[in-house]
Amino acid sequence: MASATLSSYTTPLFLLPPLLVLLFLFLFLSPQNEYHLTYFLYSSTSNTTLPESPSNGSFGFSINKISDQKQSSVKLPLLAGKHDKKNSSLTRIEEDLARARAAIQKAVLSKNYSSYKEENFIPKGCIYRNQYAFHQSHIEMVKRFKIWTYREGGQPIFHEGPVNNIYAIEGQFIDEMDFIGKSPFMAKHPDEAHAFFLPLSVAKIVHFIYQPITSKADYSRDRLQRLVTDYVAVVADRYPYWNRSGGADHFMVSCHDWAPSVSYANPELFKNFIRVLCNANTSEGFRPGIDVSLPEVYLPFGKLGPARLGQPPNNRPILAFFAGGAHGNIRKILFEHWKEKDNEVLIYERLPIGKNYTKLMGQSKFCLCPSGYEVASPRAVEAIHAGCVPVMISDNYSLPFNDVLDWSQFSVQIPVTEIPEIKNILQGISRNKYLKMQERVIRVQRHFVLNRPARPFDIIHMILHSVWLRRLNFELQVPH
Repeated sequence: MASATLSSYTTPLFLLPPLLVLLFLFLFLSPQNEYHLTYFLYSSTSNTTLPESPSNGSFGFSINKISDQKQSSVKLPLLAGKHDKKNSSLTRIEEDLARARAAIQKAVLSKNYSSYKEENFIPKGCIYRNQYAFHQSHIEMVKRFKIWTYREGGQPIFHEGPVNNIYAIEGQFIDEMDFIGKSPFMAKHPDEAHAFFLPLSVAKIVHFIYQPITSKADYSRDRLQRLVTDYVAVVADRYPYWNRSGGADHFMVSCHDWAPSVSYANPELFKNFIRVLCNANTSEGFRPGIDVSLPEVYLPFGKLGPARLGQPPNNRPILAFFAGGAHGNIRKILFEHWKEKDNEVLIYERLPIGKNYTKLMGQSKFCLCPSGYEVASPRAVEAIHAGCVPVMISDNYSLPFNDVLDWSQFSVQIPVTEIPEIKNILQGISRNKYLKMQERVIRVQRHFVLNRPARPFDIIHMILHSVWLRRLNFELQVPH
């Protein structure tokens, strides 16, 4: 039985605990679907999230039953007298989730919500796939959802992350969920938890274990993969929760480009594990029905967001704007066609001296958000903060909060092949349509604002709600 935490893993040498050997011998097999129970929750325009919706215009939840007895993961003996207690707590959790599902279904059918308290904000309008489902789901989440953050592991690679610059959302979320008593979503005991958070920071792992990178071999993800696998082995050894669900109610949060690769070395072990990722590339293994797309947020030191310099629609003389490095093929194509070549489509690799990036966004009707080396970019969130209609230029990007938000109502998506036609496409959008889209951008801002502590419907709540939806989508069977 492995007993050491992973706080000592600060060197590139790793020793697999005995339990990990058993993991490889027995393997983790995926949960088996016994039947599907459909709750009609969301309208059906998404092609990047949960299972395909029925033809009646509703979005279908497919509730998968997961039997603990069908898991072939390592089974750990329960102490005498503990079995009934564990079953009783799991029964309470599943009954709680069943009540939440029923309340959401009722809200959808009645087109009204029910709440145990006065609601200060009511989601309305076409920016939501189904405003009734989302509102009731958020009410149920705030009322019920509890998360256990594992205590194992030591700083700096566990229990903290970067809270500024490009990976800031990773550290901000860890900080929000990792201080006892700080978040109302934190469970007091793991038996009360609906979901389990692995508080590891891929950004910190890369910084402290990989740096400095001096050769091509240093880019190998093997050390990252072994460390995360070892951590799973430790918590699976000490607690019954991972084995009970095959990891389906466990999640991590990371904005680092390398984060998706944590599961590549042992896909069977992580088959059900929820990865909350900025790098939400469906061509590289991102699974929209299981994983969560995390918005990339750039935070200046000591700030929770950029200055609000957005102008009203009639004071936005710039048709389209982008400034950023020539990272990746998409931006190279963009620069080839548009870099400093047009007075209405302002495209810069480096801003001219005296130009203010945030101010230019606030003066633009449309803000281009091309993928860089990876699919995500902080420009989508920056555009929304600036009241600028985002123009998404990417391949295989599963957009953040796409379960709930209908991005087609407040953004423009331009295929990479149509980059030469950007100006014609944007000029072809009527004034009336632009004004409606810009007004919707203003309305959607609240869902991309970072507050500390978190507040209802802000970016932290939206991340939690994405995990909550995935937990609602399966049921753990109580062993008899």
